[in-house]
Amino acid sequence: MSNEIPAVVIVGRPNVGKSTLFNRMTGQRRSIVGDEPGITRDRIHGYATHEGKRFELIDTGGIVVDDADFIPSQILAQARVALDRASQVIFLIDGRSELTASDRELAALLHKTGKPVTLVVNKCDTGAKESLMHDFYSLGIKDIFPVSSEHGLGIDALLDHITKNFPAEAEPEPETAIKVAIIGRPNVGKSTLLNALTGKERSIVSAIAGTTRDAVDEAIEHDGTKYIFVDTAGIRRKGKTTEMTEKLSVVMARRHIRLADVVLLVMDASEGFVGADATIGGYAHEGGRPVILCVNKWDLVNASKRKEFQENLRDHLKFLDYAPLVFMSALKGTGIGHLLDLIKRVNASASHRVTTGELNRFLERLHFDERKILYITQAGVHPPSFVLFTDKTGPLHFSHERYLTNQIRKRFGFEGTPIHLKVRGRTGARARKQS
Repeated sequence: MSNEIPAVVIVGRPNVGKSTLFNRMTGQRRSIVGDEPGITRDRIHGYATHEGKRFELIDTGGIVVDDADFIPSQILAQARVALDRASQVIFLIDGRSELTASDRELAALLHKTGKPVTLVVNKCDTGAKESLMHDFYSLGIKDIFPVSSEHGLGIDALLDHITKNFPAEAEPEPETAIKVAIIGRPNVGKSTLLNALTGKERSIVSAIAGTTRDAVDEAIEHDGTKYIFVDTAGIRRKGKTTEMTEKLSVVMARRHIRLADVVLLVMDASEGFVGADATIGGYAHEGGRPVILCVNKWDLVNASKRKEFQENLRDHLKFLDYAPLVFMSALKGTGIGHLLDLIKRVNASASHRVTTGELNRFLERLHFDERKILYITQAGVHPPSFVLFTDKTGPLHFSHERYLTNQIRKRFGFEGTPIHLKVRGRTGARARKQS
């Protein structure tokens, strides 16, 4: 993300309310919030403005300093990256609980950074225990603010304090970037692909299924084009998700699909095609997003099986027949060299407009037995949508829709994007979507 504006980093032990504070300060539901500890594992970025002062806000995973387990140690590593960039640090603690050894170790770590640290005592709407106040001051942090992240109490005073030395500036013009959502089942290599594309250890990568629960993002620039990648949580079928966080991850991942310009559907070549891949691909298709099929871990499969694998995949994903197919190994960096250019192409396809004159000259060369198409015009982009005026009411026969869609692709391109057709008869109007 941009280094041009100040960065504020929220740190603290698991389940003290960091994500709730993040969402309160940014004014959006960007981090997943729930009662289970350790929901946020990667660092999450957002932007906030207070009294004309804009800053970047970074929500880190719950930190346990001396925990040697893989996930907690990776969370600490991610937090250190964020702290290196911090202009201000918010150390969040639970005002209803006694300080722990982890709190004191984290306070010592923060002192060593030399960054300005503000101690924020959360959940004070129920009243922080007076007996704990001495403990809070014992952490050696002079600036202490009681708040309730959930109810917004004390947030304005906190913002006044942390932004007092930030420059006031006009809201910048939004940068144009291609937003790319990386979706797929848990543990197919989405985070590894994000790291390979951005050249950074940006997402926590492990062999533990479902490591990424929130969506994390990273912005890069390549050949003059900006890209924002969102690595979404691994999506499971709702009926098979028991934890509240997993169910929320499905909802949030589908939201990021809707907000994306392009979707990368990542599948695991070593496991072969599974039904959940089609379910997840359906989310992108239903949202009208351009899709690129990314078959990851191809280095683990016999290359001679490529044709068989491709035919099986296409057979099960017929509704995504427009999606380009890329075989890759995100871990080894093979097969992803042209992926950025492909993303740029399919985004341009989804944004492409054809003039009404071109469309109707194209239409004159086509022949339909079922009915006469009197006129065609393009109604929208992302996805490309066309309105057909015909001599009869009712939708086109499926085979005719397919024929017309294929002819539109053959003549005008529209690589990687679904196409929507709307049919209007002389005495009425009906709409139908076509892949």
